[in-house]
Amino acid sequence: MSLQLGSIAPNFKQHSSVGDIDFYQYIEGSWAVLFSHPKDYTPVCTTELGRVSKLKTEFDKRGVKVIALSVDGVESHKGWILDINETQNCTVNYPILADEDKKVSELYGMIHPQSLDSLTVRTVFIIDPNKKIRLMLTYPASTGRNFDEILRVIDSLQLTDKYKVATPVDWKHGGDVVIVPALQDPTEIKQRFPKGHKAIKPYLRMTAQPNL
Repeated sequence: MSLQLGSIAPNFKQHSSVGDIDFYQYIEGSWAVLFSHPKDYTPVCTTELGRVSKLKTEFDKRGVKVIALSVDGVESHKGWILDINETQNCTVNYPILADEDKKVSELYGMIHPQSLDSLTVRTVFIIDPNKKIRLMLTYPASTGRNFDEILRVIDSLQLTDKYKVATPVDWKHGGDVVIVPALQDPTEIKQRFPKGHKAIKPYLRMTAQPNL
């Protein structure tokens, strides 16, 4: 059965650029981003891995552990990391799984034969502390990912898990949010959102981000 939103992210043990990793042990109690790459020494991937290393403090602030995957081996990864650090002016500071046997790629459905034959596509999984998959994104190999968007989704998920709100189109941290339609009791609304709210339509009620 293919993975879907709400599925429990499967555990695995695999070699990586920083040693062998048990995925559940690595992410225990944290949010996680698992993202795959077609192969080592590819130009778009080089820019992506560099960008994530520069955003590491942003992921850390949100309690998120990042882990990359490519289907080449550990020694190849180590050589590639030197290139990434040099060309992207960074220091890769998170593991890159060496999925030579494609165990993880197949477990997570990262190989799309009609797109890249035996190579992984650019897949992103956001996984919550309960190990549930909360987001899945798949990009074509020719298109680099937007990791600012991935951080934005994490902000939304963490906010909406805690408060009875949803985030509207193009929302960013600090913007107004939507009160969920299921919340109808006026007293509860007033208690939950003391800054007030604006009812544009009965089903469309905007309020300030409640944790600010």
